[in-house]
Amino acid sequence: MILGAGGHARVLLDLAELLGLEVMGLTSPHHEVGTLVGGKPVLGSDRVLFEREVGGVELAIGFGTTGVSPFRKALFDRMRDAGYRFVTLIHPSACVSGGAVVGEGSQIMAGTVLQTGVKVGENCIVNTRASLDHDVWVGDHCHIAPGVVCSGNVEVGDGSHLGVGAVVIEGIKVGSGSMVAAGAVVVVDLAPGARVKGVPARNF
Repeated sequence: MILGAGGHARVLLDLAELLGLEVMGLTSPHHEVGTLVGGKPVLGSDRVLFEREVGGVELAIGFGTTGVSPFRKALFDRMRDAGYRFVTLIHPSACVSGGAVVGEGSQIMAGTVLQTGVKVGENCIVNTRASLDHDVWVGDHCHIAPGVVCSGNVEVGDGSHLGVGAVVIEGIKVGSGSMVAAGAVVVVDLAPGARVKGVPARNF
């Protein structure tokens, strides 16, 4: 596995070790070649991936988001177009129902709960202690931050960010590209591109 460096990278290195995965190194435009990050060498920028054979190695994106951001999606799409595949990472302490589905490249972190019928798309982060109840649908390239609670039958559109400790009540639809601030409580459907905060959540 080759990991893209970022603030999330050391967490993923710990997870890879728990899962018994071999990490060859990291890519980063911000570190000198050979610099150690979490004990693993920086191989160069992402360009080094285009200089090697694609087969035999999977990638993981080692940075998260603090809001709606195109960068994870752009990197994921660029590397997929080049023929790479992404490893799906699920922490051993996560409680993932046998009836849940997790897409390629998604990262399910420590203490999360995915109940039956949950579907998490590609290249998502479901972060520490987030809880997705039955039949929650999360689109591609979303970040579900630590401590988020989604009740049953919630839909979260592609590219959305649910901030730390946000709550989405049962049956709500969160439009694609929405930003739900930390601690917000969403009680009505959100249009695509919504920006909400507060209790109950309102536009800002």
